[in-house]
Amino acid sequence: MYDHIGLRVADLDAATRFYTAVLAPLGYVLCSSGDGYAGFGPKGEPALWLHLNKGRKADGAHIAFRAGNHDAVKAFYSEGLKSGGRDNGGAGPRKDYSPTYYAAFLIDPDGNNIEAVCV
Repeated sequence: MYDHIGLRVADLDAATRFYTAVLAPLGYVLCSSGDGYAGFGPKGEPALWLHLNKGRKADGAHIAFRAGNHDAVKAFYSEGLKSGGRDNGGAGPRKDYSPTYYAAFLIDPDGNNIEAVCV
């Protein structure tokens, strides 16, 4: 649904480790990295870009990643907690969103609210 998203991060190495872990269950990989940046997405198609922020801390953003099934949502959440993310709503149905909405929410190391969702 989007072309690409850029997030400013305080610690690029920590953010790269975190997103490598949480995005793997969803089928996304680290596609590109260099001095001050890392790009994730389907192989060869980075769409989520992390940029080292040398200035003030940016306000948090919300990003929802599509997941193929409930197990991928659960793995996203589990890997996120192991990789420095904080709980913001464990894997489960969100019937207030829709009858088939199944999601998990994490706060990444830079304060962004990230979600994996399967509908």
